[in-house]
Amino acid sequence: MDAVELLRTRIVFSGNAFAELVLWRVPAPVRGSTHDFKYRLAYVVEQVCVVRYDNEAGKGDHRHFGERESSYTFQGVDKLIADFQRDIARWNNENRNA
Repeated sequence: MDAVELLRTRIVFSGNAFAELVLWRVPAPVRGSTHDFKYRLAYVVEQVCVVRYDNEAGKGDHRHFGERESSYTFQGVDKLIADFQRDIARWNNENRNA
């Protein structure tokens, strides 16, 4: 089985902010992950990626929030998207006066 793209979308929040969500089902877990999904969810503000969830090969599941990177426990696609949305809201709240 080849990788199957399940989702590829861009959500525009404003003239200077958007989210891009890309999700594949893969035939075997990527190195460092234990599930059959490959994903990249990014929130970009003024051409800077400020929130990102991904599972690049070798690093496994992790998230970026500003300059900080931390591990992420993948618990399914719905939870992944909900966590990403929560972090977008948090970023916007913490940086609303920037």
